[in-house]
Amino acid sequence: MKKQLLVTDFLDRARTYYGDYEAIVGTDGERFTYSEFGDRVDRFSAALQERGVGKGDRVAVLDPNTHYHLEAAFGAMQCGAIHVPLNYRLTSADYEYLLSDSGANVVYADYEYAGKIEAIRDEIPADVFVTNDPVPVEGDWIGFESFLAAEPDGYDRPEMAEDEIITINYTSGTTGDPKGVCRTHRTESLHAQLVTIHHHLTDDDVYLWTLPMFHVNGWGHIYAVTGRGAKHVCTRGVDAAEVFDAIETEDVSFLCCAPTVLTILDEYADEHGPAFSGDNPVRVTAAGSAPPSATIRTVEDEFGWEFTQLYGATETGPLIATSDAARLIPEEGGLRFSLKQRQGIAPLGTELRVVDDDGEEVPRDDATIGEVVVRGNQVMEEYWEKPEETHAAFNERLEGWYHTGDLAVVNEDGMISIQDRKKDIIISGGENISSIELEDTLFDHEAVDDVAVIPAPSEKWGETPKAFVVPTSGDPENPGVTADELTAFTRERLADYKAVHEISFVDTIPKTATGKIQKYELRQREWDDEDEMVGKG
Repeated sequence: MKKQLLVTDFLDRARTYYGDYEAIVGTDGERFTYSEFGDRVDRFSAALQERGVGKGDRVAVLDPNTHYHLEAAFGAMQCGAIHVPLNYRLTSADYEYLLSDSGANVVYADYEYAGKIEAIRDEIPADVFVTNDPVPVEGDWIGFESFLAAEPDGYDRPEMAEDEIITINYTSGTTGDPKGVCRTHRTESLHAQLVTIHHHLTDDDVYLWTLPMFHVNGWGHIYAVTGRGAKHVCTRGVDAAEVFDAIETEDVSFLCCAPTVLTILDEYADEHGPAFSGDNPVRVTAAGSAPPSATIRTVEDEFGWEFTQLYGATETGPLIATSDAARLIPEEGGLRFSLKQRQGIAPLGTELRVVDDDGEEVPRDDATIGEVVVRGNQVMEEYWEKPEETHAAFNERLEGWYHTGDLAVVNEDGMISIQDRKKDIIISGGENISSIELEDTLFDHEAVDDVAVIPAPSEKWGETPKAFVVPTSGDPENPGVTADELTAFTRERLADYKAVHEISFVDTIPKTATGKIQKYELRQREWDDEDEMVGKG
């Protein structure tokens, strides 16, 4: 038989089997069982329907990782409304674009960010505005608790089908206007099942929200953790002291994050020596640019945590590949950490290829570079109201496959390793140079705290690698190392043509809310006076 795959199944299951068990630890210490959480979700659904919100309407959620975010998301989806999570680190102008583009009917915004919505209130289609604390918020906003005054049995769940859109996740917009990634009940459900399997989620897991819930629905964990009947521990962002305190006091067993968070935790641990676990062993998954192998070694050997690398994109839910491949990775030795640094292999039910310009798979020689393409049940349906962009994303090199724009090599076991974004590859004197390889090498120098490498214009070579380095000293004027010394450091470890030739010491490197380096900002600084980039980046 065939049963429709619906995102509402996840909370339904938790309420059926884990109703009396703790579901959520709020940021203020308030605690909810799955029955209590479900009751609040029902009330949110009823309140939406009282105000005319129905199937297919859009409900935007602007909130850090609090229980209100979870309640608003599930409350909207139970009505068949489309959940639109928003990055809480954007500007009012950004929100005007996102809310107008999605046609949001309702906005729930945390009190800390509601002012940014109030500033553009007259320019967006929404007519219902809810916040968790209306006291500090100017304008006509409904308090969340007042909104929940509706009777929990006052909502009617509409008939829903697995191929209907249930969430729109916006891309970061680093190369143009953000695109709304449309995900269906089916894509979300199957992705959440993949996450459950490859992250080894169990019902007694305690999940710490160090990853933004807005980012691809927290990598699907708003569904997976809930459906498994595990516990959510909420946060209002990443504070190293609070993270270690929660890990110890709440017996956290699992967290996900960008690699930059691991660096923050490592620096805090060096200075303060916190406990690295409570009663449960800890697992951590990182995604984005792979962390340096030295960071992975620290996490596993010093923290005692089990590390997994994840690779994905907003368009894919995000899971595309994972280093959850124990039989392909030795239990100890230096090779373990370099292999764990790789993006890994495809999860169940997913086809992953690395292809050349003609769409042919590259050999498994760990040297030939191609673009990563993928197809699977977790891949998006389309971009919201952007048919041309949708067609291009699925057909550039290989028809019917989502094209990630990432360049990779494949080893003999099929484990991929991202070398660069297509736009970030450096073409110097006709040779391809991976900015990621250079960054990883520079990270090994003790004077380097953070680094980004981009192509810079060169009269001789067309392009040459340039590194922006945040020194460990914290002072760009006194970095504790010279540019020549760092150049020599890369030349000793890499082929001569790959050595970095220009270095700027800086205070910070621009990044997105999810920890991705915004290299386009750095490239603009270098190429404003040039006609075009060699690599077209």
